[in-house]
Amino acid sequence: MIEIELKAMLPEDWPSVSKIYAEGMSTGYATFERQTPTYEAWSANHLEHCRLVAFLGEKCMGWAALSPVSKRAVYCGVAEVSIYILQDAQGKGVGSKLMQALISESEENGFWTLQSGIFPENKGSIRLHEKMGFRYIGKRERIAQRDGIWKDNLLFERRSKIVGVN
Repeated sequence: MIEIELKAMLPEDWPSVSKIYAEGMSTGYATFERQTPTYEAWSANHLEHCRLVAFLGEKCMGWAALSPVSKRAVYCGVAEVSIYILQDAQGKGVGSKLMQALISESEENGFWTLQSGIFPENKGSIRLHEKMGFRYIGKRERIAQRDGIWKDNLLFERRSKIVGVN
């Protein structure tokens, strides 16, 4: 396990964050997206809080952020997880540290449910989510296409043990 520093993501972190995002895109099983968005476009689709980066010295090793699942007020405590780890840093505890911090920050901000849609091929992400207390709740079959091929998406969720329990 490597020693990393976790901090809030800032706009100036975007070049490193987008590089890791592009690396994930290139695998073909991290996202349906095909092009790295601008920071402004990415930011508009993610919550302003619950954005984290992991650094080893000056090098960004990974990032995590939350997106709202709906604009409806009744779902204000439900968010979708995005987490991406530099390929060279995978399997070294970066994802676990980022996810633990993201869960903690999400609860501090009143979120009672975190969810993730994961490609079945993304075994590392599935293991990480299960390790962090997410449970598999179902498969969305042929939910969208990637490179002209229909892909399934596995849905995982984590309910907070401290927010929304009463």
